[in-house]
Amino acid sequence: MMKNSILGAIAGDIIGSVYEFNNHRSKDFPLFNDRAKFTDDSVMTLAVADALTNGRDMAATLKDYGRKYPNRGYGGRFYQWLVSPKNEAYNSFGNGSAMRASAAGFMAGSVTQASLLGRMSAEVTHNHPEGIKGAKAVSVAVFMAKAGHSKEEIRNVVTELYDYDLNFTCDHIRYSYKFNETCQETVPQALVAFLDSVSYEDTIRNAISIGGDSDTIACIAGGIASAFYGGVPSQIRHYALSKLTPELVHKVIEFENFR
Repeated sequence: MMKNSILGAIAGDIIGSVYEFNNHRSKDFPLFNDRAKFTDDSVMTLAVADALTNGRDMAATLKDYGRKYPNRGYGGRFYQWLVSPKNEAYNSFGNGSAMRASAAGFMAGSVTQASLLGRMSAEVTHNHPEGIKGAKAVSVAVFMAKAGHSKEEIRNVVTELYDYDLNFTCDHIRYSYKFNETCQETVPQALVAFLDSVSYEDTIRNAISIGGDSDTIACIAGGIASAFYGGVPSQIRHYALSKLTPELVHKVIEFENFR
């Protein structure tokens, strides 16, 4: 496996893409599906990675990627921002800030830096406190996972810093959790999908099995899991890469080689 690969988030997005509007409330489902595709989650994850590794302006990079890869499921307000000549943030607390934050965690050298980079990746659009908090929590969780911290340490730090309630299990919410696109109602669920897991694949199965915004929950959880478990299993890696354009594959490899 490729250690600490950003592909963990992207593979989660791709695998989850067929379940976003067709929720599957079980961990028993085909991992690979011909209809699966990369969505805005993958595009924006790679945009953040590009901006951080190459010192590019965050807003300009997000716009470059979004305009190059349109029709990938962008939210309405984000799409308006994407096509606008202006760069003003729009006070969003949608989970778009959290789903693109894993690169910030991989780039960080400390919890403090992870928090700062998470904020940087979010605030160009999602400058609502909850939007920023979601990105910071994901970035810190990825950093801690990469740095070798235990799941209990990750749970405790994220709870202490960001006041998320992580005291539940996927089994507990599997049949009651509702579709939601806010950070407040997807970041804790994605974190628990990872905390409940025994492997990268198990994380993705947990994330999809609870329903909701499946591709985004799996993207967030998958980024943390790839850091914790040392990468993405080779079969999943090859599958995810096969779904990307050559340019995006190059960006994945560039980020992995940078770290």
